Amino acid sequence: MPDCSNPLWPCAMTGAAACMAGFEGMGVIIHGSSGCYFYPATLLHTLLHSTFISEEDVIFGSEKRIVETIDELSPRYERLAVLLTCVPAVTGDDLKRMIGRDDVIIVDSPGFAGSFEEGYTRAVSQLPCITTGDVPGVNIDGLSLADPFCHGNAIEIERLLGKAGVRVATRFCLDRLDALGHCADNTVGANPDLQSGKGRYLGSMLGLDNIRQTVTELARYNPLDADAVCREADMAEERLAAACDKYLRRYEPPSVAVSGNFSYAVFAAGMIERYLDGAICTIASRNAVGPSPYNVVQTDDLDVITGLISSNDPDLVVGSSFERSVAPGCAFVGIIPPLRGQVRLRAQPLAGTEGALNFMEQVLNACIDRQKRK
Repeated sequence: MPDCSNPLWPCAMTGAAACMAGFEGMGVIIHGSSGCYFYPATLLHTLLHSTFISEEDVIFGSEKRIVETIDELSPRYERLAVLLTCVPAVTGDDLKRMIGRDDVIIVDSPGFAGSFEEGYTRAVSQLPCITTGDVPGVNIDGLSLADPFCHGNAIEIERLLGKAGVRVATRFCLDRLDALGHCADNTVGANPDLQSGKGRYLGSMLGLDNIRQTVTELARYNPLDADAVCREADMAEERLAAACDKYLRRYEPPSVAVSGNFSYAVFAAGMIERYLDGAICTIASRNAVGPSPYNVVQTDDLDVITGLISSNDPDLVVGSSFERSVAPGCAFVGIIPPLRGQVRLRAQPLAGTEGALNFMEQVLNACIDRQKRK
């Protein structure tokens, strides 16, 4: 059974919270215990609410608790979403009957339902989206408050689309609640692991090749200047190649261990291999593994990840603070939470041209710092 408080990659309930809490005007209530509440509240860095059910509520029923919480919060939000956690799901609480209101969104998202991505997808499916077929522009999906690059990705992709002459309709899931009333027919993504299923998915903006392919595909449906974005991607690639060539004239290519969600991990491995001739020792994915040119191991077990890293003795580790802690002598770049011991104030992207440059800038600086320490 998935562990809701797994610090490496949380379960369905936290994924549902990340989705719903991304919409301004949405009040999110976690119908569960204090333990179910505090972990997502800490991870997502946003205001969540909870019924904080007790053992007595489990035995005698939690109807009074959920109704009181909804009545208290209703005046403060345009809409409320209630996320069902493990205990109410097991005891069979009929939330729809208990609440007795059609304007409250209910998401069946207990931890045992599966992964973070599963909970996120379940929550997206319950959003009151309206697509009329006449909304200009494009949606952005793959945005999650659990992602340290969420805000940066949204800003960067919107910038690139604006450069091509396309407006953004709805951002899943980082927008105002009323944006759900005018979703566009087409969608591009920041993170392919978190596709909303809203609109026609035309590709991701993660990686330079994907950017070119996605805007070219988008041009089939929207009048836009795809060449403007492709030229920027070409210029970014030239800058990457020049910086990496300069590094390789002084140092050997690094060996690399990567850990993260699948799409980010494969992106990171591909960038380092392509531009820095890095040797990819191992890739560990927190979530389900898809098609890839690499041998990717799916695991969220820190002992397994530690074994993969220690057995390969890499020069560079890409992942979270946990991977950094088990390989303190390696260069490190963070792409997945937790990222402890760092102050992060800027909205840094991983998607888009600036995201590609930002990532490789961090890789090069980390590797140079390690070389200086040797």
